[in-house]
Amino acid sequence: MTETVIPHPENDEPIVFTQAMLDWLPWLAPPAEDALTERQRAGLVDPARSKSAYFRLLARDPDILGARTRTDKDIFYNTSSGLPRAERELAAAATSRYNGCIYCASVHSRFAATFSKRTADVQRLLDTGVSADLGERWNAIVAASVALAATPIAFSAEHVTRLRSAGLDDGEIVDTINGAAFFNWANRLMLSLGEPTSAPR
Repeated sequence: MTETVIPHPENDEPIVFTQAMLDWLPWLAPPAEDALTERQRAGLVDPARSKSAYFRLLARDPDILGARTRTDKDIFYNTSSGLPRAERELAAAATSRYNGCIYCASVHSRFAATFSKRTADVQRLLDTGVSADLGERWNAIVAASVALAATPIAFSAEHVTRLRSAGLDDGEIVDTINGAAFFNWANRLMLSLGEPTSAPR
């Protein structure tokens, strides 16, 4: 099946990393919200996601979307133990900053700032990049996340040792890896399917 790419010549595409609310424009047409099948709606898991062009586009393959969404929710919302939510979001924000995904970085940096109350440090990550000095605990999380994003095999025992030295236990280290690894994949998916826009719709 041949797909028609949707151009966005008048898009006010952001060129800097920000904590501001952004939107996203697909390059392929997603199903209209009122045209979603029951199977596609089930794949969304969260009914509110039907408002998002991104998730409707992924609903073209509802089984994969369902697995993706449940994985996403477990990594970031199942916080009864393990890494605090702020640092799960930090791992995702650092990965997104490294990979150049302005949209994902905006979402997860905003959550990291909200849950940590460290807005200035989060902004420093966005402005300076993954070499920003955020204190050793956060530096260790960022370094581990970037190693996974750059070349997964580059993540090594040295990163685990540094995370442990910074105070993370085994469960928290697993959560760091999960957040970074998931968003290393999610960034590439989003970057290949559309572009961010500065004007929420």
